[in-house]
Amino acid sequence: MSHAIERYAELAVSVGINVQPGQTLVIQAPIYNSGFVRQIAKKAYEAGAKNVQVEWDDDELKRMKYMMAPDEAFDEFPAWKAQGYVDMANNDAAFLTVYSPAPDLLKDVKPERLAAASRAYGTSMHEYRKMMQAGQISWAIVSAPSPAWARKVFPDVSEGEAERRLWEHLLRAARAYEDNPVEAWRLHLERLRGHAERMNAKRYERLIYRAPGTELSVDLPLDHQWVAGGIHNAKGTFFVPNIPTEELFTLPHRDSVNGTVTSTMPLNWNGQLIDKFTLTFEHGVVTSCTAETGLEALQRLVATDIGSARLGEVALVPQDSPISNMKVLFYNTGLDENASCHFALGNAYPLCIKGGSSMSREELDAHGANFSIAHVDFMIGSDQLDIDGVLPDGSVEPVFRKGNWA
Repeated sequence: MSHAIERYAELAVSVGINVQPGQTLVIQAPIYNSGFVRQIAKKAYEAGAKNVQVEWDDDELKRMKYMMAPDEAFDEFPAWKAQGYVDMANNDAAFLTVYSPAPDLLKDVKPERLAAASRAYGTSMHEYRKMMQAGQISWAIVSAPSPAWARKVFPDVSEGEAERRLWEHLLRAARAYEDNPVEAWRLHLERLRGHAERMNAKRYERLIYRAPGTELSVDLPLDHQWVAGGIHNAKGTFFVPNIPTEELFTLPHRDSVNGTVTSTMPLNWNGQLIDKFTLTFEHGVVTSCTAETGLEALQRLVATDIGSARLGEVALVPQDSPISNMKVLFYNTGLDENASCHFALGNAYPLCIKGGSSMSREELDAHGANFSIAHVDFMIGSDQLDIDGVLPDGSVEPVFRKGNWA
């Protein structure tokens, strides 16, 4: 396994971020994964990175703050840190997140604190996130195990065995066990691009979703484009934002989503689980929501700002795909979203509009793009999901049947 973990670190650097000579790499990571982060740093320096800057995170300190700090602590985010990220991005830094969720870490924290902290972060980091979501800078996310996360995914085995199993699943999902992982990724990205090209050739005006608890129509902007696998940043460097990735995604028209959609997997939002929930839309806006678990958190998510009650992303993932076929619930959106069709509440990615990465906000607004400081994916795919596409001539054809490409 150690050799595969080293290959995983190499994939994060060479396929995910695609570090360039002389570039600074900024890594955000939990302290628990320091060993894996050192392997990534070593690979980055071998690739010619000028500097590797690590921003450490600690779950215990995070929980301590949420439980003990005064309410006003969650209404602010350090301006110097937000400006630092913008400065680094303007100097062509690349940004890698090593994600290791603790799904139950904040389950007893007041939802209003989580919502306030999320709002403060989103507001302060808006400029950096705008550059990221426009594809102007290189960024990527990879996952690594922690004891709390491993126990959540594999609760019936010892802590050590749970972590070992989680590593194995992550490495398989990332294709790190392949004889030539980089070549395996090249072929995989080609397949994804093929799907995206076919969808872009169709020019669907609307997608219609049907499944138990779901009856939803989603209009697509005239100049939308489906994106898959990787993208080029403002300097022309190709990078893959998510390892693993199995999705095709675009944006909906923010004012033209109607009907009800039901989740098929739990959503881990800011350390709190939201499960078995529905959202009802009228003219693009969430008008009501239900949840068996985490309703208050869901309501606060939707109320983050004016755009968080609208959709910003539509993503297609077949049920017959590597992560879905593992039959494991990861409680990690970065993995679970690549096992399931999903939507995202909140901000749209400008790169999903032709020429959108260089458009002004006013131009994107005219195309129907949504704006929000939030962007939260939630899973709606299943083997009972059917999706139809409405073509420009008004005819309707199947896109997905029983969770897979039609």
